Amino acid sequence: MTVLLIEDEAPAADGLVALLRRCDPTIDVVGRLDAVAEAVRWFQTQPAPDLVLLDVQLADGLCFEIFEQVTVRCPVIFTTAYDAYALQAFQVLSVDYLLKPLALSDVRRALDKLRLLSGPAAPLVAAAAAPLAVGPSAPPALLAAPPAPLPDLSQLAGLFERLRRPYKTRFLVRWNGRMQYRATDEVAYFYAEGHAVRLVGPDGRACLVDYSLDELEPLLDPHEFFRLSRRFTVRLSAVREVRPYPGSRLRLQLAPPPDTEVLVSRERVAAFKAWLDGS
Repeated sequence: MTVLLIEDEAPAADGLVALLRRCDPTIDVVGRLDAVAEAVRWFQTQPAPDLVLLDVQLADGLCFEIFEQVTVRCPVIFTTAYDAYALQAFQVLSVDYLLKPLALSDVRRALDKLRLLSGPAAPLVAAAAAPLAVGPSAPPALLAAPPAPLPDLSQLAGLFERLRRPYKTRFLVRWNGRMQYRATDEVAYFYAEGHAVRLVGPDGRACLVDYSLDELEPLLDPHEFFRLSRRFTVRLSAVREVRPYPGSRLRLQLAPPPDTEVLVSRERVAAFKAWLDGS
């Protein structure tokens, strides 16, 4: 399978290539682009790959500008930190819409969906997308071309279901050998320490929870919680101060303060600022 990667953050692109190779070592990444203009030139001069992995916000604009300037005749998997562009994404040949940070299971599931959709109906999709030849030299099959197939609305329905799914309102926790529950609105942040994950409340009490940070992400309201790093997922109300930090990173002051530095990695800074801004 040939894959074109369009992603403006080099660390995110490296991570995605690594996930692809873990899913399928035979995948051939034929190009790595980071801008709308660069992508338009690529599609105008290169043969279509089997798949495009596309970030929404690129170095010089939104990725949807690509589709306004050139016809993309291959499936697309969107990889983005924002869920606001889902409807626009499904207006093109979108296979899936993956929210960052990406997990191996997300990428594997999207590739499995692509293989499923590339079954016997795939030639019909290709024929419908091809330019229509007219005149005496046109092949008879194209003169009587069938209508383009309807989009797979089950994908869109599944996305809406995930977006409107109710989030957890409380967690079972362990503290001082006892089991209790903490309401989600009592959480300041979650942090990972080795294989253990602790829920920290505004009172500073740290309780063990039986979830990894990866497992917590779909259970928490993304408007209230943000995954800062491999160690921290923070609630908006716990962020007291944000300061620049060397390496194009950010340093946060949380309440209550943890025992370690809380940094936002360079590749997460743009998404974190958008989250703070309510975007």
